Amino acid sequence: MAASVFDCIQMGPPIEVFALTKAYNEDSYDKKVNLGVGAYRTDEGKPWVLPVVRRTEMQVAANEALNHEYLPVLGNEQFTKAAVELLLGEDSPAIKEKRAFGCQTLSGTGALRVGAELLARLMGRTTYYVSSPTWENHHKVFTYSGFTQSKTYRYWDPVLRGINFEGMMADLEAAPEGSVIVLHACAHNPTGCDPTQEQWKQIADVCESRKLFPFFDSAYQGFASGDPIKDAFAVRYFVSRGFELICSQSFAKNFGLYSERVGNLTFVLNSTAKMPPVMSQVSLLIRGMYSNPPAYGSRVVGTILTDPNLRAEWMSCIKTMSSRIIQVRKLLYDNLVALKTPGSWKHIIEQIGMFSYTGLNEEQSVRLVEEFHIYMLKSGRISMCGLNEKNVEYVAKSIHTVVTEKK
Repeated sequence: MAASVFDCIQMGPPIEVFALTKAYNEDSYDKKVNLGVGAYRTDEGKPWVLPVVRRTEMQVAANEALNHEYLPVLGNEQFTKAAVELLLGEDSPAIKEKRAFGCQTLSGTGALRVGAELLARLMGRTTYYVSSPTWENHHKVFTYSGFTQSKTYRYWDPVLRGINFEGMMADLEAAPEGSVIVLHACAHNPTGCDPTQEQWKQIADVCESRKLFPFFDSAYQGFASGDPIKDAFAVRYFVSRGFELICSQSFAKNFGLYSERVGNLTFVLNSTAKMPPVMSQVSLLIRGMYSNPPAYGSRVVGTILTDPNLRAEWMSCIKTMSSRIIQVRKLLYDNLVALKTPGSWKHIIEQIGMFSYTGLNEEQSVRLVEEFHIYMLKSGRISMCGLNEKNVEYVAKSIHTVVTEKK
């Protein structure tokens, strides 16, 4: 066989979360549990299409005035305007003063990539900081976008099983001026631990004093607590302090639109005069990546967010999802306490959002996969959505076993 021009390409490592899902799907064990995938599941373990989304899909499909022409490069304006208002608040001075805008992206990942490309390739930023730990894809997105210096700030304290706030502040204080600081707006992934409002104010203080550029990642607004306003506190506070910033937004979790890749990238600038050049350069970046965003998902989200009745129903849906997650957190905690599993497990009910950083080590996590068919990341992170009343007792007993018994 002739040599291939692709001979230099080596097999890449598997993406852990997708490999786990594949292994779970191929497993015939009747008690298997998938705690890896970051997607909402009902108490029956099924995906949930939000009723308001289903009806709006039908409404969009039946609209004969719509066609399949290209959207503008920056996307569906009804959607981007509504997304910015959801994040910043309709009465935000940044919106009223016309120094904030959004562009539609390929979900939150696409928003991160567009923002990172702008910062690295057009604004000359070289250094980005992410929390330790963070969503594993952050590193790929920022490195592939042209950043040459990857740094971390301390975040998770394995002893406290909470935020190492002193370490975080010390690392931000030591960051070079102009560094891009990636901050999770709410429901930190993977730890589920968020700063308090007072701590957010201190983070803003150090970002201001050190001239650090905040890049927020908002993947769970509304989905985390059931209240979009509460989940937007950090971003809105930074804006109120006069920061220029970028925020990626995903509508996968809070609308259940995982496959539609609906995202927005919000820019907050310090003057209206900066808007045209920034918008023009963002347009050119998108043109060189994927040219135009898809229409369908943004039409669904835009329609719901701009119709008072549909929006109210959506708010009820996110309350349902967030409440179920809070409920299964308590169920897991109660079962571990009842079993007298060694250690404190209070962090499970103190964390917020889809994920929990359990504090289990790699050996214990691997045992849960290999011996008990409980599929989870090696880091000990679990997706709370995979738990329900039928399997939580089994999961708790399995955790108790790996914590108390040596292999």
